[in-house]
Amino acid sequence: MDYAEYRKHDGVALAELIRDGEVPASEVREAAIARAEGVNPLINAITRPRYEAARDEDRVGSGPLAGVPFLLKDLHQEWAGTVSSGGSRGLLRVPSTRTAEVVRRWLDAGLLVLGRTNTPEFGAKPITEPEAFGPTRNPWGLSRTPGGSSGGAAAAVAAGIVPVAGASDGGGSIRIPAACCGLFGLKPGRGLVPAGPERAENFHGAALDGVLSRSVRDSAAALEAVVGPDPAGPYSPGTPERGFTRELTRDPGRLRIGFSAESALGAPHPHAEAALNDAAGLLAELGHEVEPVESPVDLDALAVDFLRAWSVKLAASIDEAVRAGAPPDSFELDSRLLAAVGRGVSGPEYSATLDRWHRHTRKLADFHQRHDLLLTPSLAGPPVRIGQLATPSLLHAAGRMALTLRMGPVLHRSGLVDRIARENLRHVPYTQLANITGRPAMSVPLYWTPDRLPLGVQFVGPLAGEGVLFRLASQLEQARPWYHNEPGP
Repeated sequence: MDYAEYRKHDGVALAELIRDGEVPASEVREAAIARAEGVNPLINAITRPRYEAARDEDRVGSGPLAGVPFLLKDLHQEWAGTVSSGGSRGLLRVPSTRTAEVVRRWLDAGLLVLGRTNTPEFGAKPITEPEAFGPTRNPWGLSRTPGGSSGGAAAAVAAGIVPVAGASDGGGSIRIPAACCGLFGLKPGRGLVPAGPERAENFHGAALDGVLSRSVRDSAAALEAVVGPDPAGPYSPGTPERGFTRELTRDPGRLRIGFSAESALGAPHPHAEAALNDAAGLLAELGHEVEPVESPVDLDALAVDFLRAWSVKLAASIDEAVRAGAPPDSFELDSRLLAAVGRGVSGPEYSATLDRWHRHTRKLADFHQRHDLLLTPSLAGPPVRIGQLATPSLLHAAGRMALTLRMGPVLHRSGLVDRIARENLRHVPYTQLANITGRPAMSVPLYWTPDRLPLGVQFVGPLAGEGVLFRLASQLEQARPWYHNEPGP
């Protein structure tokens, strides 16, 4: 199987070819490995290849995705005996002792893991430029970011290495890379995907595992393989009435969709507004009721509440890494600065932050009483250039001094690090709403700039709204096919 033949099939189709005996699984595997060896030196998507180990494994069986080449993200997604470093130098040689439930279910579905993909340290940035492995580059423009934190996964899928790859999303980390790389990406709702056995839930349920794919049905099949009760989970989520792959054949009906480009962190780029208006026009052509709306939540308060909780989460991640054996001085300066801010947040302040999360959830639920879906840009503009969001050297020097003098509380009160973090979020202000509220959301690749850079649009669904999102995504995929769009000359 040459690359042209391999690239034209999605994961579901490859599994069918293998299952029907039309193509040996070994040919599919070798096509993926050959593509990885050819393009990964250019994009730096795969940081931990395991090609020889994959050659020794027989993943052909009855699973729905048996034999399909796959990649795990180098953040959580633990697999016993292998390293999941979270993009951090301190964890480069610390193997996992247990296998994450989501990984076990993907393996049971027959996916063949070829390696791990690049991610920013602890998934803390919307770009993928960790010091441990260097930047991942966007196949649509090598000077551009593929987004983060699942940037390595997105670059690998966009470059045709694998049709679908493991990802995760705690603030947009599936949807941002999907939008940057012309892919489909859906963040499931809170509790739908198991987080065990290392944790009952991640980031108060705001962060979940999922995938990035070129076709909608690959995402549906890969998600369908992992949803289901987790005996160690904090609650029992409502499981879908039908499998997600069955949702793809159902008409979404006439949906009420409100759209908005409003942001508290600056005006969006004209291309982001063009992508939004283009999507609204397409939806109207398909018979949906589409209208402009004001944001259902206080966006400035939401940004503050996300960043405060995220800084505390990052501090906890660093502490956990140190307990696992990482040297305390092995973390990136930006990570330590934001963690220092998190350490300055008091218990009552943090409790009040989470209470406001719930108020944002109620306001979004009120919106969904009137509209089926909220439509926004996925990004505030085209993918930024590599290095564009690097912290200026003077601020780095000041931050290093502040850490040396143990001035974490002062950093928190000064707002300096908050301003740096908000500058990063200015380019991706739309995705955190779905994480805070625990609602499902997806980025759909409907728009490319005149320079051939992808720029997706986001749909935020109601509680247990994964089905309607998949139905609409399938309709959009048929109305404006994107699968065969491929980067390169």
